[in-house]
Amino acid sequence: MMVRAVSCLPALVGTWGKVGGGAMLSVSGTFPLNQAALERSDLLKRHPKVPRTINMIKLGEALDDKENPVKALFVYNSNPAAVVPDQKRVIEGLKRDDLFTVVHEQVMTDTALYADIVLPAPTVFEDFDLYGSYGHLYLQLNQPAVPPLGEATANVEVFRALAKAMGYTDPCFDDSAEDMVRQALQPTGPLAEHLEGISYERLKEEGFVRLNVPYPYVPFADGHYPTPSGKIELYSETLLRAGLPPLPVHSPSLESPEAAPALAARYPLRFVSPAAHHFLNGSFADMPTMRRREKYPILEMNSFDAACRGLQDGVWVRAFNDRGETFFKLKITDAVKSGVTCHVSLWWRKYSPGGNNCNVLTSAEAADMGGGATFHSCLIEVQASHENFD
Repeated sequence: MMVRAVSCLPALVGTWGKVGGGAMLSVSGTFPLNQAALERSDLLKRHPKVPRTINMIKLGEALDDKENPVKALFVYNSNPAAVVPDQKRVIEGLKRDDLFTVVHEQVMTDTALYADIVLPAPTVFEDFDLYGSYGHLYLQLNQPAVPPLGEATANVEVFRALAKAMGYTDPCFDDSAEDMVRQALQPTGPLAEHLEGISYERLKEEGFVRLNVPYPYVPFADGHYPTPSGKIELYSETLLRAGLPPLPVHSPSLESPEAAPALAARYPLRFVSPAAHHFLNGSFADMPTMRRREKYPILEMNSFDAACRGLQDGVWVRAFNDRGETFFKLKITDAVKSGVTCHVSLWWRKYSPGGNNCNVLTSAEAADMGGGATFHSCLIEVQASHENFD
């Protein structure tokens, strides 16, 4: 709800459709790649039983489901043992003897430690891929600098081999990575003109090509918006039909004194965990250089809250709630307000004191819009640690 409210501000001051205006920088939707050709959801329609879809933030719950158990888990491009909320439940699920887990990885992640089989994956220097972007307007063709080392195999090659081993004969499973790139460059839809003049041959020669958009590129400069009315909708009939407030209104966090007073009485501190400067969410925490620059898993706390708990700057503290516990080195600062604690993340479990990272504290409850994680809706208590992890 907060994001909805903030997104309304440019409309109130008239800065949508102007250079430097708008609410945020995210251009991923500007790349009109043919996702249907890559995802091939049409293949499911011919299958007698459509598989269920599980929200990743509910992985712990899914692995703990006794009535409809997950029997096999194939992990690629992720490290759920570190990044998924309600971590204790996730780990218990990964420990199941009857769960067959395959992890396709470059390094020995927290998740790979629980795998029955670890398959080697290539790095960006060995892989052939097509890249869009969140922050710029260039389509990029990544060509390997060196051949994949050892038995490292790209995602598409692994899944192509699995499909054939399972008896699938659809022609798409014979497509090479180059074939898939060519298919992706055949867009449909209202933004197809963004790829005009961009071919596989041109990308292979030039490496990266700017989308066919004006300079500067200003979304919504024509005054038309992708809403049912074509206008900015502060009041949304679409959201009303979905059972959500049509106007942005104050909605207390799921874990807060307003929404859960009994829980807040036991765990009075809000806990937020934004990204660390030297990590990229869960990436790069395996690199000793990056960990040395981050130094420790730090918890920032207001001086008033620290004094109430008899805590000194630089001591190790135990942060806990009903879901679990982890340990941080305390940094006392009035940069955070009283009642709030802040930990820049994400340290892997294997490098975290006590063996758990911050996601042992976070909830697997989904947001009311989009079903995303509610990492920052989290209540904890903090006390001095009996252990020194220096």
